[in-house]
Amino acid sequence: MTKIQPINGHALIKLEKEPEEKKIGGVIIPKTAEEKLNQGIIEALAAGATDELAVGDRVIYKEFSGTKIKHEGEEYLIIPVDDILAKLVEVDEI
Repeated sequence: MTKIQPINGHALIKLEKEPEEKKIGGVIIPKTAEEKLNQGIIEALAAGATDELAVGDRVIYKEFSGTKIKHEGEEYLIIPVDDILAKLVEVDEI
């Protein structure tokens, strides 16, 4: 088993699985027409890349950023930390 360790200010994001085909009124919406989720979970960070993010954080990233890879059956994105726009945080109240 090998581990991917990002370097030079990059993060490794595990991509979330896309939802199954949706049928609205019996119409099948093709994958190309569905809105893409630009979020995932940080699996690894380059040393010293940022103090604001940690492994396990769920983040939202820029749409056309990074490089998609497959490793041991899972899809990942290697992305510059600067292209991460926000992290999703659980809160009790807004």
